Amino acid sequence: MRILLINPFYPISETPSPPLGLAYLAAALEQAGARVKILDFVVYPYSPAGLETAVKSFKPHIAGATAVTMTFDHARQVLIDLKTINPEILCVMGGPHVSFRAPETLEESPELDVVVQGEGEQTVVELMQTLKSGGDLSDVNGIAFRQGSQINTTPRRQFVANLDTLSLPARHLLSLGRYRALGLPATLTTSRGCPYQCIFCVGRKMGGAKVRYHSADRVVSELAYLAKRQFERINIADDLFTANADHCLAVCDAIQRHNLDINWTAFARVDTVSEKLLLKMKAAGCTAVSFGVESANPVILKTIKKGIRLDQIQEAVRMCLRVGISPNASFILGLPGETRDTIEETVSFAAGLQQQGLAYGFHILAPFPGTEVRAHADRLGIRILTDDWSKYHANRAVVETVDAGRLQLNAVVSDWEKKYHQYLGHIQNNIQAGTASADEVSQLESLDRAVMVYELMMKNIIEENGAWPHQGPQVNTEENLKMLIDRIISNQKVDCKILESALDHAAANGHLNCQIKADGVKWQWQDYL
Repeated sequence: MRILLINPFYPISETPSPPLGLAYLAAALEQAGARVKILDFVVYPYSPAGLETAVKSFKPHIAGATAVTMTFDHARQVLIDLKTINPEILCVMGGPHVSFRAPETLEESPELDVVVQGEGEQTVVELMQTLKSGGDLSDVNGIAFRQGSQINTTPRRQFVANLDTLSLPARHLLSLGRYRALGLPATLTTSRGCPYQCIFCVGRKMGGAKVRYHSADRVVSELAYLAKRQFERINIADDLFTANADHCLAVCDAIQRHNLDINWTAFARVDTVSEKLLLKMKAAGCTAVSFGVESANPVILKTIKKGIRLDQIQEAVRMCLRVGISPNASFILGLPGETRDTIEETVSFAAGLQQQGLAYGFHILAPFPGTEVRAHADRLGIRILTDDWSKYHANRAVVETVDAGRLQLNAVVSDWEKKYHQYLGHIQNNIQAGTASADEVSQLESLDRAVMVYELMMKNIIEENGAWPHQGPQVNTEENLKMLIDRIISNQKVDCKILESALDHAAANGHLNCQIKADGVKWQWQDYL
C-alpha cells in the first residue's frame, strides 16, 4: 500500500525541527512493506493545487497527518482538500491534540476517518494491514474511527517496552536539507515518557509515567548519522533527558568513546542535574540545557505539581555556568493562582538570573486537551477564553485567572518581545559603528540569512527564478550565482545585501546546488541528505 504522511504548517518563529514522529511511523510502515512519502509543509509552501499534483502522482491509499493543538486546523484543512481530490483516500490523524479528544474531533471533522491515539508505530502498521486484508478496524487497538453514524473507540495500545525494537527513523524521507539550510537543529530522542505530573503538560500521558530508554549504542548510531549531515546543532528532544543519570552518563560515554565531534542540547529539570552530570555532558558536546522553571512563586509551583524549589533553580543555573553550558529557562504566565504580584515576582526572578547568565523566555498557559489544568479549569480558577486551536501557541493569552487578566498577561510577553527586538537593534547599531563583537555579528547575520532563506523557500522563489537556458558560452557556478541573484532582485522586493549573503552562504555550504547542463542552468535546494 501507499501511505502519504503530512507535516502541517508550523511557523518558523516556533523553531520547528524535522518531523521525527513521522519518520518513526514511516520506518515502521516501510518495514511492513508500504511505500511511504512525506509532505512537509513546514519547509514547503502549501497549496491545494500542489497537493493535488502530489496525490495524483503518488496515488496514496491512506493519508495521515500529525498535529499538535496549534497546528490542528492546518492539518485538518489538508485532509479536507485531500478528500476533495479523492474521497476514497482513508484520512487519519495522530498526535497529542487528537489523542485526547478523539471522539469530539471525529464528530467535528467529517473528512477524518480514523484517529490514532498515543504511540503510533504499531498502530499504523496494524491499521494498514487490516485495511489491506479487509479486516475489522475494531481489532486494531489505539484508534477511534467512524463506522457509519457511529464513532467507535478501541482499547488503548500498550507502550512499546523496548524502544530499540523500533526501526531507525526513516530520515531519508525527510527534507533534512531544508532544515539545515535554515539553521534549525536536527533532533533525536533517547527515551520516551516522563515520571512527573505537571498539570499543564500531556507528556506523561502520551509517553507514559515509566521512562523507557534506547540503548546508548542506538543513540550514538543516530547521532553519528546526523553528524555526517553537518547540522550546526542536534537537539535531544526527550521530555526529560536527565530523568536517569545513569542513562545520561552512558550516552555521554558512548559519544566520547566513538569520538563524535558534535554540538547538542537537551531538556532537563533543575532537580535532576548535578555538577558531575553537567561536566560529563559538556565533555560530550552539550552546549546548552533548557529548564522548565514556569514560575518563581512557591505556591504556584506546588499547585501545578512542578515539585521544584527556587534554590534548586538558582543552583542549576550556577552549575551550568560553572561547567560552561548555557542555561536556558522557560516561564509560563497565567498558571493557577497567578496575580499581579506573582507575575512581578517571576519577572524579577528571571531578570536576576539573566544578570548571572541565564537566557529565558515567557509563554502564557495554553490549556491543551488532555491536561489536568484543562480538565479542572474551574476548580483551579482558570477561565478559558477560546477553543480556537490556532491561538494555542502560548504567545498570547487564551486564559485568565481571577487576578491576572488577558491584557496584563499579554503585556508581559509583549514587553519581553520588545526587549528582544531592542537587543537585536543594539547589535545592528554596534555593527554600523564598527564596535560589534564577532559573536554579535554572527548572531545577526545568521538570523537575517535564515529569514531570507525561509522566504525564498516558502514563496518558491528559487523554483521560479532559478532556471534559464544558456545565453552564450557556459559560465562557472560563481557567475551563475550572480545571475540568480540578479534575476531574483529584478522580480522580487528583497534586501539585496541579505539576499546575496544568504545565497552565497547556501551555495558555499551545499544547501543550494547548481546544475549546469548542455541546455541550461538550474538551481535547486538540497532537500534530502
